[in-house]
Amino acid sequence: MLPDNLLVLERGWLSSNNIVFLEGEQAALIDSGYVTHASQTVALLEHALAGRRLTRLLNTHSHSDHIGGNAAVAAAFGCQVIVPQGIDATIAEWDQEALLLSPLGQSAARFRHDATIAAGDESELGGLNWRAIAVPGHDMDALAFHNPERRLLISGDALWRNGFGVIFSELLGHPDDGGGLKAARETLDALARLPVEVVIPGHGAPFFDVEEAFERAYRRLSAFEQDIELLARHALKVIVAFALLERRQLPRADLPDFLARLSFCQSVNARYLQLSNEVLAQQLARDLIRAGTLHDVQGVLVAA
Repeated sequence: MLPDNLLVLERGWLSSNNIVFLEGEQAALIDSGYVTHASQTVALLEHALAGRRLTRLLNTHSHSDHIGGNAAVAAAFGCQVIVPQGIDATIAEWDQEALLLSPLGQSAARFRHDATIAAGDESELGGLNWRAIAVPGHDMDALAFHNPERRLLISGDALWRNGFGVIFSELLGHPDDGGGLKAARETLDALARLPVEVVIPGHGAPFFDVEEAFERAYRRLSAFEQDIELLARHALKVIVAFALLERRQLPRADLPDFLARLSFCQSVNARYLQLSNEVLAQQLARDLIRAGTLHDVQGVLVAA
C-alpha cells in the first residue's frame, strides 16, 4: 500500500528509520539515524538513490537517533537540511543539554541546518503533498507528516505500532511545557482524527492496524498518567537499553557509576524514586534481563 517512489529503510532501534522519496532524478529523505551508524546510513542511501541526487533532508525531531547522521549525509550528498521550527536555535548553538545528548549519555555530530519547517507547512515529497503536523509529547517541537490522498502518516516517535517514544518533557518538568503527558494525549487525539490507513513510524515496520495501534497507545498513556513512577522507570530502562545497544556491553558492577554520570537519570531518580544508584542499577538490570532486552554474561550486561 506504499507508493512505489517511497522507500522505508527500516533500521535497528539505535537508529531511526530512513524514509526516502524518489523524485525523478532527485530524492528527499526524512531522518538520518544515529551517529555511530552514519557510514551505514550513507551506504544504504547510496544504494537506494541509485544515482539520484539527494536534495533535501528533513527531521521529524531533534533526538540523537533521528539527527545523528545529518552531518554525514549532508557531507556525502550536499543536500539541504531542514529541521522543525522551535528547535533551530538550539541546533545552531549546539546546546547538548537541551538536545538531550549529555543528559542521556548520547552523541550526535554537529551539523548546520539550512531551513526550518513548521506545523501547517506543506511540502511535496515523492510527488505527494505532505502537511506537517505538530506532535508534542515525546519531543515538544516534533512534527509528523500526513498525506490525506493516500491516507499515509509519517509519525516519527509520536505513534508506533506498540506505543510511542518516552515522554521526556513530563519527567524533566519544564513549567513552560504545560505537561508532556497532556501534550501526548492531545497529539494522539489529533492524529486519531486524521484519515490514515498506513503509518510509517520512526522505529519498526510500517503498519496497517492503525486503530489497534491507537488503542495500545492510549492504554499505555493512561497507565503513565495514573502512575508517574511507571513512566520514570520506563524512561530509565530505555536509556540503559539504548546505552547497551551503542556500547554492546557494560560490566554490571559499572552500571551504578554509569547512571551517576547522567544528569537525566539523577534528576528522575531524585524526583520520583529516591533510590541509591546501586539499588536503582540492580532494579533496572533485573527488569531488562527479565524482559529479554539484556543478558548477564558472567557479570557483563550485553544487549540482546
